[in-house]
Amino acid sequence: MMNKLSIVMPVYNEKDLILDVLKKVREISIPGKEIELIVVDDCSSDGTKEILKEHGKEYADKVLFHEVNQGKGAALKTGFGAITGDVAIVQDADFEYDPKEIPLVVAPIFDGEVDVCYGSRFLNRDYKGYKQNQMANKVLTGLSNFMTGLKVTDMETCYKAFKADFIKNIDIKEKRFGFEPEITAKIARNKLKLKEVPISYYPRTKEEGKKVNLKDGFRALYCIVKYRF
Repeated sequence: MMNKLSIVMPVYNEKDLILDVLKKVREISIPGKEIELIVVDDCSSDGTKEILKEHGKEYADKVLFHEVNQGKGAALKTGFGAITGDVAIVQDADFEYDPKEIPLVVAPIFDGEVDVCYGSRFLNRDYKGYKQNQMANKVLTGLSNFMTGLKVTDMETCYKAFKADFIKNIDIKEKRFGFEPEITAKIARNKLKLKEVPISYYPRTKEEGKKVNLKDGFRALYCIVKYRF
């Protein structure tokens, strides 16, 4: 029986939000389930690392630190290697995604319905987001579906939940945001059962700290093709 959830939070330069996000995540409760929070600081340079060293253990079960900045994918690889739960989910260190919706995303896995669950921003009719980013996401998701045979609506979503025995043993190669198409391709190759559930989305601007850029989009295109084979 699966009874423990691991939340993996990659962090880079989020000094203004990190403690508020940690507090919000710690408010999550799932009846009958134990929850652990694992934070991986990817060598922050704005004071986030110092905040986590002083206060991180007040909220997180494990706080891990990279000595060199490597990227989100690398931080997730470190975090997944440290989980002890039966199910794992990714939570970014900001409020673009509402931690209160984590139970909705992991429920289909705990219920034995699927192996993987994505929280889709595009299944929510009240989608909030910039048109340019929305169109880029739809193009990348469409190409990913074509290459993998999957039928997801939001390949680039942060909220991805997995059975732990899969995500702990998969070899994540991509160090930055190429993680999203890479892991989606590997889900397809392993013939895992995947479901999407609708989630909310509250996008922020680059000035507010958003880190995905055009270069990451081109890398995603490359990864969609690369990891299909």
